[in-house]
Amino acid sequence: MENLSMTLGMVAKLDPTDYVGFTFFVGCMAMMAAAAFFFLSLNQFDKKWRTSVLVSGLITFIAAVHYFYMRDYWAAHGESPTFFRYVDWILTVPLMCVEFFLILKVAGAKPALLWKMIIFSVIMLVTGYFGEAVFKDQAAFWGLLSGLAYFYIVYEIWLGSAKKLAVAAGGDVLKAHKILCWFVLVGWAIYPLGYMMGTDGWYSGFMPDGNIDVAYNIADAINKIGFGLVIYALAVKKSGSPA
Repeated sequence: MENLSMTLGMVAKLDPTDYVGFTFFVGCMAMMAAAAFFFLSLNQFDKKWRTSVLVSGLITFIAAVHYFYMRDYWAAHGESPTFFRYVDWILTVPLMCVEFFLILKVAGAKPALLWKMIIFSVIMLVTGYFGEAVFKDQAAFWGLLSGLAYFYIVYEIWLGSAKKLAVAAGGDVLKAHKILCWFVLVGWAIYPLGYMMGTDGWYSGFMPDGNIDVAYNIADAINKIGFGLVIYALAVKKSGSPA
């Protein structure tokens, strides 16, 4: 009860013009609603597609829990919750890579593809955290490493073995793969841009400074819920279930 009272107290102190706090709150509720939707829909799918939808639910549920804490951290301190955000990403981004593997299994995707994407996503996030929170005076160097890992993932899904498997699968799988690729290329692009806005480096001269938590929060909701809805739509088609 004491923790609940403290939480309610912090929420009550949010200023009506605090748009960052507002997007944290909306993000938390949107992710939780999406997680409930994915979990409750599992029984309508064929067994081989349930894991994909389950992972979508896990991604949004994990994000909802972290957004609950990030919202309270912002309300209490008025600072960007960098640590909580990276903990969220280190769990959810590799799971988003898992989604690519799961839909490509029909075309013969091997575990090697899964592990490559997971490893590079972890490298992308760990090096990003080092540059943004640990070695701030070397942010450009760590950001470069993070960016290289990101572009490897982009290459793999757009031009590499993941793309070849998607083409081999064809049909609805190829369509879903293309949509997920656009999420990674366009939707994930906000994260390196936000990194450059929040750190100092050779890019500081042309990148504006400022708090980009609003953009991060909106992008997170669109990317994670959107990823899940693409997988859900594919599972509906493949299972012959009513949407």
